[in-house]
Amino acid sequence: MTPEALSAIYRGYIDCLNRQDWAVLGSFVDEAVEYGGTTIGLAGYRAMLERDFEAIPDLRFVIQLLVSDPPHIASRLQFDCTPRGLLFDLPVNGKRVQFAENVFYEFADGKIRTVWSIIDKAAIAQQI
Repeated sequence: MTPEALSAIYRGYIDCLNRQDWAVLGSFVDEAVEYGGTTIGLAGYRAMLERDFEAIPDLRFVIQLLVSDPPHIASRLQFDCTPRGLLFDLPVNGKRVQFAENVFYEFADGKIRTVWSIIDKAAIAQQI
């Protein structure tokens, strides 16, 4: 797969998340997806994302930086949102915050198989 083709798949995945189109999530994410070193499967991955959107109703994934080196994608995602209650154990409680996530993916057969994520919690803490 070319870097351009993998980037296009990834951009489709981000669009799927922003539309909360859970019916097509399996087109982008492998049935046996791993997150942070643990196999959570497609159902667990979907449940995690649904919880994120429930806790952050205005959640939107914005690609700030994208590097494609098949079978890997590295992306810096930017967020500008208003979470309810706690966010990553921080008492945001409806305050608007901006932060970034550095996330790395490994693809297999055109689908996300492994995800590693680092969220800038310090940026959130400085804003509350």
